[in-house]
Amino acid sequence: MNTTSATTSRVQLALNVSDLEASIAFYSAMFGVEPHKRRPGYANFAITEPPLKLVLIETSEAARGTGTAGALNHLGVEVPSTDDVTAARTRFSDAGLASFDENDTTCCYALQDKVWVHDPAGAPWEVYTVKDENPLDARPATASLEILGGPTAGACCSPSADATPVEPAPEKAQAC
Repeated sequence: MNTTSATTSRVQLALNVSDLEASIAFYSAMFGVEPHKRRPGYANFAITEPPLKLVLIETSEAARGTGTAGALNHLGVEVPSTDDVTAARTRFSDAGLASFDENDTTCCYALQDKVWVHDPAGAPWEVYTVKDENPLDARPATASLEILGGPTAGACCSPSADATPVEPAPEKAQAC
């Protein structure tokens, strides 16, 4: 069942926040919309203008810090379908980028298919589609932290130990 609310692609920005309620109030005022989904320690906004999926992931103040340091959890592009995820995977492979697949994974309280890549500085990007907005086995945004090594290990749902790595062709390999 594909119950994603995205009908076209939109950029996702996932932020670490130490005060979820204050952050929800701020971003609701900033963008003029209420959260699309709220769960313990988690909120996301499906913003129409500008097209943006804003995700707030509650972390400790010590892990988050102040200012811009520690603010970014990960970046992404929400796409309408699994076919779009497959197209991104192919594009990454053709460009020689190392990527990781996560199909039928539960993260951010949704069932998703996704592919991950890292930019040259190591920032994690995901291209994903939401297949079920409220699955029975929903897991929080922090579900992968234990596998990743703790609250400062990186993206909420970044490639876990059971993710399938997709290696680039050797002649095109780039450091990610």
